[in-house]
Amino acid sequence: MLDPRDREYAELIVDGCLGVRPGWQVVVGGNPQARPLLEEVCGAVARRGAYALLRISFEGFLAQSLSWVANAPLELLEQPAGITVSELATMDAMLFVAAPDNTRSSAAIPSERMGALQAAYRPANKRMMNHDIPWVACQYPTAALAQEAGLSTEDFAQLLYGSVLLDWAAEGERMRAISAYFDDASEVRIVGERTDLRLSLDGRRMKVDALGSNLPGGEFFGCPVEDSAEGVISFAEFPAVYRGREMTGIRLVFEAGRVVDASAETNEAYLIETLDTDEGARRLGELGIGCNPGITRYMKNTLFDEKMNGTVHLAVGNSYTDVGGVNQSAIHWDLVKDLRLPGSRIELDGVVVQSEGAWLVP
Repeated sequence: MLDPRDREYAELIVDGCLGVRPGWQVVVGGNPQARPLLEEVCGAVARRGAYALLRISFEGFLAQSLSWVANAPLELLEQPAGITVSELATMDAMLFVAAPDNTRSSAAIPSERMGALQAAYRPANKRMMNHDIPWVACQYPTAALAQEAGLSTEDFAQLLYGSVLLDWAAEGERMRAISAYFDDASEVRIVGERTDLRLSLDGRRMKVDALGSNLPGGEFFGCPVEDSAEGVISFAEFPAVYRGREMTGIRLVFEAGRVVDASAETNEAYLIETLDTDEGARRLGELGIGCNPGITRYMKNTLFDEKMNGTVHLAVGNSYTDVGGVNQSAIHWDLVKDLRLPGSRIELDGVVVQSEGAWLVP
């Protein structure tokens, strides 16, 4: 039975996020379980006189087959496929709908292989990372995503649609009013449990995600000055999941913008291995502030968790050049910190602007 919310979801993607124009070549990627939404998107692209180039994959946001990644010679993983590079260089827009049947399917792939694959396509992906073309990453309800979140499939679907089908004009206006305080500040201080971290945004501006590259949206983000992070931050509130591996109790110590000490209660070796991917992996590529009113609980799902009201997230690795970032890395890993707990706060140039998850401005 068709869900009428999928038509609304598709129109939001095609018009609100991508702004598809006649004649565009739009790559429409996704997993088989997302077929209802993919079909709606392809129809919406067609009605705008554009090409919908359907690309099906099997593993969440990963475009390649895991069987291929596991078995290909390492030197082949390190070289991008020419056809894919050409497509990335010439497409006008792209979207990907993840609908996995197993959220941990990539856990058995050695990090060396995943890192080589990501590094191979980093130059070709610059148009997207720099936001030179519109793109969207989103999800479709599946039992696997619901199970990971500790919800029934129907409850997860209600949460997904409830956090996506919002009045984004109003949400954007609200977030822009708050992000303006960050634009005017030089130093951000994040204080919480086992956390006291300072970083600089001097000369850089935040970008509001209200119908941008993620659905759900509901954050504003920027790139800290690369050598500015000083102090310690603990991500003990929520497990972190990266490439199918789960880590708990992550703690990072920064000096002159670089992670100089890192620990975790579980999977610490994998944490260190990831931070040692390349020179840029130990520096910050993003500071993000979660603002989506429809997301109030942790779901082991970064696309949602980083937008959670009352949280911040820091990404180690690659930054966004369109907001002033210059750090380069094969990784971009968002780690979410809960600031709704007693004593937690955000300061801008010494002035408290958020306390225990509640905004004190505007």
